[in-house]
Amino acid sequence: MTTTDAAIYLAPLRSSDILAYADLGTPDERGAHRHGFLRETGVHCGRPLVYPIQPAELPPFLRTRAESTGCRYHGAVFAFDLDALPSGIRYSRARFEVAFGDERALAVQVHADGDALGLLYGGGAPTPFSLTASRVVRAVRARPGWLARLAPRGGQARAWVSGVQSNAFRWTYDDPRGDTLVPRHYAMHALVEVPPDLSALDGTLGVQVELSASSPTPPAGMREAVPFVIPLAPGGPRPPAEPALVRLCLSADVEGYSRRPNDIAEATQRRLVDVLARARRHAGLDEDGVHRQPQGDAEFAILPAGLDESVVIPRLVQGLAGALRDVNRDLNSLARIRLRVALHRGLMKPGASGWVGSAPIAVHRILDSPPLRAALRDNPASDFVLGVPDVLFQDVIAHSYAGLPADDFTPMTVDLPDKSFVEHAWLYVPAIAPRA
Repeated sequence: MTTTDAAIYLAPLRSSDILAYADLGTPDERGAHRHGFLRETGVHCGRPLVYPIQPAELPPFLRTRAESTGCRYHGAVFAFDLDALPSGIRYSRARFEVAFGDERALAVQVHADGDALGLLYGGGAPTPFSLTASRVVRAVRARPGWLARLAPRGGQARAWVSGVQSNAFRWTYDDPRGDTLVPRHYAMHALVEVPPDLSALDGTLGVQVELSASSPTPPAGMREAVPFVIPLAPGGPRPPAEPALVRLCLSADVEGYSRRPNDIAEATQRRLVDVLARARRHAGLDEDGVHRQPQGDAEFAILPAGLDESVVIPRLVQGLAGALRDVNRDLNSLARIRLRVALHRGLMKPGASGWVGSAPIAVHRILDSPPLRAALRDNPASDFVLGVPDVLFQDVIAHSYAGLPADDFTPMTVDLPDKSFVEHAWLYVPAIAPRA
């Protein structure tokens, strides 16, 4: 077990999750060993986890493709455990290859790790910031420990992926100079497109490694690739579309994002995802029911239907204030996160490339309105400002539920002639709490 493995405790594969064990070795040209094969080490191959992904959970460009071609999409997670090596020998390279038997089955996305998939790893369970990532979180619950294997690992070799848009693809972990460690415990994810008539996903798993020792050794591989067959749900009619329901939606945007250098911009994206997730948790929302559309310096989220808005809205605002206060405590002015935030409510349903309804449009009109922009500019000590439509104010906020006083809101008019949009709304600028 490597240092990083120990830090996040990557347990070995459970026996029930193992597909096969295979020796890794080299051809024995002298013929001194049985079957002409010189064993160097070995690998446990996990049973591939394959799960369906609905069109609404796909990236927009794949939703359109699914509708036009009738193809189906599945997530696939592959796991491997390399054997421990004797003292003084380590893995300097590891390559894992998947080859589907049907050439029409394509890996349309191959993810190097959970970060590339859309998972944000922190102190606890990872936070998904894409619909596809939310789906893998739910699917991998059936395989304890596999989600942790997808986490990026500092100080270890990161995978290079190849074979995207083909039926044979691979992950290669390379450390020729010995600067980082090639790990022993792995999980990898791919998004797979299959034709509508395919009833099973079959193929092979292959592994090849190189060892660093006192004398050079040739690459060690399997004598034979490990076969697998995974039944797929039958094709046919798609499940019924999600119905139109009345929901809350929230949109948030970071002030001054374009002025930030790349390293700070990357950290800002991570912090934004974390801040909004913390606010939702404070409001008691189940992340599995939240539909998120990250946009770099912004995020649009559709909240679950049937919420008690008198509880959720005040706690969401309080949670947002607390999360921003915590994240900004040690940040300088360039890295500080200040947000424009807007809430709205209305009848909406998922479409081919987004949510259909007037509320998803109106919430962005409020978010981008001159009064909300001016409020953030004119209150530099505030971490955020919030805009809500009159309907939410009258139904919920006017009653001062749960410590969100209506008197703290001031009326504003969102008038955007170029968008033919006019709406009466309300502005909230939170009181400035003393910083610790």
